[in-house]
Amino acid sequence: MQQLTIFMDIESSRSYIDELYSADETKILEALIALKNSVIGSNRQKSSVIQQGIVPRLLQLMSEQNWDPNIRLEATITIGSLAKGTSDNVTALVEQGAAVALVEILKDVPIGTKLAEASLCALRSIFLNPPAPISALPSEMRLLSRLTQIAREGSPTARACVVRILSIWCGGPIEQEALCAAGACNAIAALLAPKGTSPPPIARALPALDLLAAMCFENANVSQVALNTRYGDKTIPELLTLLVSRDKPLPVAMGAARCLTFIHRAGAITADDSRVVFGALPCLARLCTKDMPEDIRATAAETLAYLAEVDTSLQRLAAISNHLMSSLADIVNCPSPAAKQGAFKCFASLGANAEDIRKRIIETHGLMVHVVNGMNNPEPSVRLAAVRCLHSLSRSVQQLRTTFQDHSVWRPLMQLLSESPGTELLTVGSSTLCNLLLEFSPAKEPMLDQGVVEMLCNLTKRPEAALRLNGIWALMNMAFQAEQKVKQRILSCLGTEQMFRLLGDSDTRVIMKTLGLLRNLLSTRQHIDAIMSEFSSQVMQAVIVVLEGSYPAEVKEQALCILGNIGDGEKAKDFIMANEDVLRKLVDYLAHPESKLQEAALFVAGNLVWKGEAGCAARQARLAELGVLRALKLLRQRPDAAHLHDKVKTALAQFNELT
Repeated sequence: MQQLTIFMDIESSRSYIDELYSADETKILEALIALKNSVIGSNRQKSSVIQQGIVPRLLQLMSEQNWDPNIRLEATITIGSLAKGTSDNVTALVEQGAAVALVEILKDVPIGTKLAEASLCALRSIFLNPPAPISALPSEMRLLSRLTQIAREGSPTARACVVRILSIWCGGPIEQEALCAAGACNAIAALLAPKGTSPPPIARALPALDLLAAMCFENANVSQVALNTRYGDKTIPELLTLLVSRDKPLPVAMGAARCLTFIHRAGAITADDSRVVFGALPCLARLCTKDMPEDIRATAAETLAYLAEVDTSLQRLAAISNHLMSSLADIVNCPSPAAKQGAFKCFASLGANAEDIRKRIIETHGLMVHVVNGMNNPEPSVRLAAVRCLHSLSRSVQQLRTTFQDHSVWRPLMQLLSESPGTELLTVGSSTLCNLLLEFSPAKEPMLDQGVVEMLCNLTKRPEAALRLNGIWALMNMAFQAEQKVKQRILSCLGTEQMFRLLGDSDTRVIMKTLGLLRNLLSTRQHIDAIMSEFSSQVMQAVIVVLEGSYPAEVKEQALCILGNIGDGEKAKDFIMANEDVLRKLVDYLAHPESKLQEAALFVAGNLVWKGEAGCAARQARLAELGVLRALKLLRQRPDAAHLHDKVKTALAQFNELT
């Protein structure tokens, strides 16, 4: 039936479609007008025209400078009408070169003409259909300067179109810097400025705010330019501050607060600036309240999360602003994924640093139930935001012992991480595991039963450094004061080959946590002896690799501390004494210029020479023979090691008649 209808449409329009290919300009113009009228308001007609292959002819007619200007205008308007059709219609237009052709027109057409305005309207319609054809608009300074000139001087429709196009096009540092160099900040200031006592109309202000936000996001240079750009006697931040007030339309206030947030986070204005403290933050808190539309609340919550993410003072201020906690708890109950995501992100930011705020968050309207439900939400963005919230709250020692245990939050988290999640979710989730596996966390035991060791060992093999770090960090936490069977399970699962790979990792933090894991495994005398009896050659080799390698001082310090732990074992210390290379390195590190390495080497020596233990006299004699005794005496005489003198004195006192 649909095919028959299209056939009838084609037949009824065949006469004027044929005239599009006439050599008579009058007939072409009449045919264009008829075609334009036939497609207005009808997606079926739009699809029919595109399927008939007429678009290339329309692009030819609008692009040929020798044609009657009215032909070019009508062809462009028709393309614009087709671009208001379905997503498939727009995709077909882009594939046939419509976006590129429109940009070519804008390079040369006089700025104030109807053709320029029609081209911008058509291009805006195309750009509003994702994914926008970004590559069709090159970052050429001459073109961008023309477009920003239109944004300053064009008709209201042309200005709104060009700013909306540029706000979508501006997706990264290259576009941000190009627009800034082309004078976009001046154009934006003009669009945001009031006319007398009247604020800028919403149709003009909203695209300008979106463009400013896109330009300033994570760009310090552009944000600094925006900070200093004036229109009349007011800078852009001052114009934005006027727009966040209660009497402004909600989308405008939201957009202005968002711009101030981005300018602050890019470093152009500080957290204690009045435009942040008395402008952006209270505006965003107000826009989160229950009487606001859901879409505004969702955006406000997410923007407030970004504003307060890294600054404790803003977190504290936001937490007491306009009943924000109860507003966010209510937003979590909203049906839209965007609202839930925004609320979870905001809770995560507020609780990032202060224990008292985390306590208030957890006590707010049964939030933990919502977090658990959020981790089971079908929408990936909601699951990620819920895990971010859980990660922030998991920094609380008290909550790990109480609320987290009451709600068994580890269970949905483990389930989520076992379902092949994306890298971002896996990174945040494994960071949360690091906290849940701390020694005092009750979740540690049941997670062991659910295969967390194997999951974490697999993470250490991932190509992403952040995942390797989280995997080894969580294993390190798990090994702290753990039972011997847990330690041996970790070692067996991780394997010595993987441990050596981690010790050669390109990320120093991974190496540090790997050594931290070894240090935690080799604690408690009984555990030290048991592990060294099984893994002595691998452990000693790992330590030697670090001590001989070109590692930073803090890494070598960890390796020496591992030796110190081994030296505390009853039988394990024999593995150190049997390795002359290690003992000679001990002498070298006692004389090292780095104080932390002297102290770590002193820890090793002290454990090896401690009198009253079996074989101490033989160890003392051997160490004295290799120069340890002499190195200790020299260390005692060094004025720059005065803070170590008491420890040196204790170590020397262990040597019997040898001193």
